[in-house]
Amino acid sequence: MTMSNIRDMRGFLASSLASSIGVTCAAALVLPLAPPASAASPSAANSGARPAPTAVRQAVQHPAALPGSTQSLPLAPLTRDRAIGPAVPEQGLSRDHVRPFSLVGVVWNDPDAVLHGRVQVRTRASGTGAWSGWQDLQTHNDDGADPDAAERTSGHVRGSTAPLWVGDSDGVDVRVRAEGERRTDDTARGTRTATAFAPLPAGLRLELVDPGPQTASRAVPPPARSDIESDTSDVPGDRGLGAESAESLTASAANAELAPLGATEIPELGRAATESEQRTLRGAELTEVQRTNPFIGPRPRIITRRGWGADESLRDRGFVYTKKVKAAFVHHTASGNGYRCSQAASVIRGIYRYHVKSMGWRDIGYNFLVDKCGNIYEGRAGGVAKPVLGAHTLGFNTNSMGIAVLGSFGSAKPPAAALKAIARLTAWKLGLYGANPRGKTYLKSGGGNLYRKGKSVRLNVISGHRDGFATDCPGRQLYRKLGTARTTAARYQGR
Repeated sequence: MTMSNIRDMRGFLASSLASSIGVTCAAALVLPLAPPASAASPSAANSGARPAPTAVRQAVQHPAALPGSTQSLPLAPLTRDRAIGPAVPEQGLSRDHVRPFSLVGVVWNDPDAVLHGRVQVRTRASGTGAWSGWQDLQTHNDDGADPDAAERTSGHVRGSTAPLWVGDSDGVDVRVRAEGERRTDDTARGTRTATAFAPLPAGLRLELVDPGPQTASRAVPPPARSDIESDTSDVPGDRGLGAESAESLTASAANAELAPLGATEIPELGRAATESEQRTLRGAELTEVQRTNPFIGPRPRIITRRGWGADESLRDRGFVYTKKVKAAFVHHTASGNGYRCSQAASVIRGIYRYHVKSMGWRDIGYNFLVDKCGNIYEGRAGGVAKPVLGAHTLGFNTNSMGIAVLGSFGSAKPPAAALKAIARLTAWKLGLYGANPRGKTYLKSGGGNLYRKGKSVRLNVISGHRDGFATDCPGRQLYRKLGTARTTAARYQGR
């Protein structure tokens, strides 16, 4: 894109925004989020034919239409036969029929409360009526804004499990059971051993998320390659810029130096064009060494928020930036691997709604997402080349970026295409800010469960989530591949 094209585009944007509501693309203070929508009140149990001895059977009641197609349903205590064993704190819910959904999660009131226990769900597939087996939800969702960040202290943030992608469903069972700890009590009457159960967090609710229809044209995946899955079905039509909101225009304009307004993707560039773009974007900040040896990987293709169909009315207005990007934290979404690449945009829309409507964040937490086919997606709004402040690694969001691979990689191996995408993305984005993917850097902790607030921590420039926070993320199998990603990214940079 020429500079004259950019100036013309900015002029068009300015006139478009002035004629709408006059919002800007400048960084803004975090605005309070609307509280999560309330759910329908539980009703008396019904007499469905399918027995559910481990869950409370409730009559079908459809809550009023909720913004973002989120059904938020309170859990209720489950009864337990005392003859079987001691009473265990358990809550659950069972619904034979609910409005369609594709992603589930459980939330609770206090974001600092830890759910010590097990959360399981099973769902009924729309159309076939077949019920899945019980599936575990990851109970520790350790992504999040830093403790003192305005986003974290808004008063609307909730504790949560990781979301789970279940596909098109219209029925659900959920059960939450506290875990016990055996304790020995030495008394004068002798030694007695009993099991103590941690209390469940207050305000447990089941979140059923319908990603909703695509609201803009989806970027078509690149031509099929032999090493990746290719599925381009269900691609909706483009409704055009005329129907775009001011929020959509500002989100798109944040990438105006990289792609036309309203673009569904930012195309890849060759090395020479990328180096020229780096001088345009960050010329005044480049050192003489960086000018001589840019050490930046070719810009990869990135599907924009408009490309994956983000509803920009959900998020807070304005963007929040940090100073630079010194490190990248790699995550997995822990949402399961049972999606097709043609469904990746829907999975992202579901996670986006879950982060904002259910968990109370200002936007999706990750700066970028990667699917199993190696497609790269813009995450939090504000511009893919800019140092957008995310909510991905609690304590280390400042001067970093978060990349989440769609899937769960505790036991499953990450696809080669996803690892290549991580390497290409980090080679470019870290290269913009002069960072060596194989190097080390220092970040100051904002507070977390590994490092106290204010501590300067030496980290790999490409780190896993678990390097900054005590968590299993990004899963054992993905974490062990980060060395390969560092080496490949450095090679893309020409090091």
